[in-house]
Amino acid sequence: MKRCTILFAVALLAVFCSQVIGAESDKLAEENAQLRGRVDKLEQELAVIKEMLMQQAAATKQAQKPVKVEELTEGDIAKLSELLREKGDKKLVKSSLEIDLYGYIKADASYDNSRTTPGNYVKWVDSENTGNNDNEFNMTANQTRIGMNIKGLEDDGLLTSGRVEVDFYGNGTAENKSGILVRHVYMKLDWPEDNFSIIAGQTSDVISPLTPYTLNYSVAWWAGNIGYRRPQIRLTKGFSLSDKTDLKLEGAIARTIGRSSDLGDDDTTTNSESGEDAGYPSLQGRVSLTTPLLTKLPATVGVSGHYGREEYDITSSGGKNKKFESWSLNVDLHQPINDWLAFKSEGFVGENLNQYLGGIGQGVNMTTLSEIRTQGGWVAASITPQGKWKYNLGISMEDVKNGDLNAGDRSQNRSIFGNAIYSINKNTSVGFELSQWQTKRVGESDADDIRAQTSFIYKF
Repeated sequence: MKRCTILFAVALLAVFCSQVIGAESDKLAEENAQLRGRVDKLEQELAVIKEMLMQQAAATKQAQKPVKVEELTEGDIAKLSELLREKGDKKLVKSSLEIDLYGYIKADASYDNSRTTPGNYVKWVDSENTGNNDNEFNMTANQTRIGMNIKGLEDDGLLTSGRVEVDFYGNGTAENKSGILVRHVYMKLDWPEDNFSIIAGQTSDVISPLTPYTLNYSVAWWAGNIGYRRPQIRLTKGFSLSDKTDLKLEGAIARTIGRSSDLGDDDTTTNSESGEDAGYPSLQGRVSLTTPLLTKLPATVGVSGHYGREEYDITSSGGKNKKFESWSLNVDLHQPINDWLAFKSEGFVGENLNQYLGGIGQGVNMTTLSEIRTQGGWVAASITPQGKWKYNLGISMEDVKNGDLNAGDRSQNRSIFGNAIYSINKNTSVGFELSQWQTKRVGESDADDIRAQTSFIYKF
């Protein structure tokens, strides 16, 4: 198996390198064509404006009157405004505020040579005790995303804004009747001069803020990448230490999410929301430094962590309440090497992290009534050479403490991935991703899967 994995990674890397070399000349030709098009358009617009002004001057000279801008007709003014207006200034949605609509339509088709959970994307490989090498094919448009950025007016140094974003991976009744999943819904108060802001609503966790770029929807969650989205109130303060160095402090109080159904078939709790039953929110914090490290380009390194509690009513103990702690300590790094190569990486250690998409979906062992300890991380490279191609490759892994698990529980989950994305035009792209997954379970043989995925993406 190790030999197959090595050959798989080497072959994937060879394809990437060949495409990088061939992409340079394509980019130069594309840039020249774009510049020629812009020059031609400007010359046409100037010719129209010049002709209109000449006609107005001739009419004025005949009437022996000085040239006045006011004498342009309403039609002329409208035509001039149309020529000079930038597309980015158009409001897409009617409102008293400035609202910009954004998102993309994404269609995914995937083949796996083993069964995975949930299928449309991979969290882990299913146990091969129940189905050995049971291949599957999936197709979905659920990752299609729609969002709105809302911007208010500046008021005494205060900028207000908001964001609403959804996709369609909610709890739908069938594949062709998908449900809406709320991703981001928040308002933001920003004081730029003080480098201080407040966010209130639902958005991404403060901890472990980075994600690898994968066509697979789960971006290495449950396999070495933690951090999700939840309701919170966040404060952010920045400090400029020098021309090239910035410090940022972030802190949040966040809702402790904990559904008893996530614990599995052995759940003996009666309450449906163990997070709110704890009586207080979770705390999150992060400190990050942005400064040149390995190259002249600024890199960002961060340290973050969280702490919270859940409370369960254990029916097997006569209704006695039991509290479980949840905590993590995390590091993250984003290091650009040059204008076409960058690396990102994260690592973490903690316990009871299923609601942060850690622990391979396991947070509490209800047999021993103890938190499940886990650790993991990932590293990825983004390659964006000049041209229509871009590439991403990386590896992620999570390792759960075996002593905290029961027989059959997931103890390790690993993914090796690589993708190539081709831009058909500014808004349209098609991508192909190949990944190899391995999931280990206590007392069982390893479960392996090779996944091939094709994605069609239309951005707006």
